[in-house]
Amino acid sequence: MALKTLVKISNVTNLSDARYCAGMGVDMLGFSMDTNSPDYVEPKKFNEIKAWVAGVQIVGETTATDPDVIEQLIETYQPDLLQVDEAALLPYLGTFGLPIILRADLSQLTLDQLDTLLLTGSSGAEYILLESNSPIHLDDVLKTALQRLAARYPILLGTGVSVNNVHTLLADLSVRGIALTGGDEERPGNKEFGELMDILEAIEEE
Repeated sequence: MALKTLVKISNVTNLSDARYCAGMGVDMLGFSMDTNSPDYVEPKKFNEIKAWVAGVQIVGETTATDPDVIEQLIETYQPDLLQVDEAALLPYLGTFGLPIILRADLSQLTLDQLDTLLLTGSSGAEYILLESNSPIHLDDVLKTALQRLAARYPILLGTGVSVNNVHTLLADLSVRGIALTGGDEERPGNKEFGELMDILEAIEEE
């Protein structure tokens, strides 16, 4: 299977989702390494899932800001890429030789702050993942800003993507790829896995 754009699946929690996504040709599968996260995947389960999926890059996701904690997580999980929320850590974390995804929460940033973050924090990052912890409307102002930023930075769009707009967004914004969230299907308030499947099927290469 091949998809029309680079795809990262965030917060994968179980083998069936991981295998489905790998089979669909996604590029990266992300797993939360934080014990306090509702999507936490403990090392034993993580290794079991990792053993089953081939040809996919594994992303270790953390919101930790303590470099020692992150170093310990890298040793325990040994992911292919590391995802962090703190731009200031990038110069230090870059010494571990892992490609880094810097995650930014669009709902917490003004466009000016986002500009500054990318200007100062993007140099050590392989990708910039733009997500939103609360619903966000991709209006024309935001789309124009994203279009401008995507021309300069390797952006993965992780919010506002639906089966109805995925083709338009990819055509209009020229982002490097998209990020969709896996997570627990049963948890209230979480997007159903069904929508994720629909989006992946929509961007399959004919």
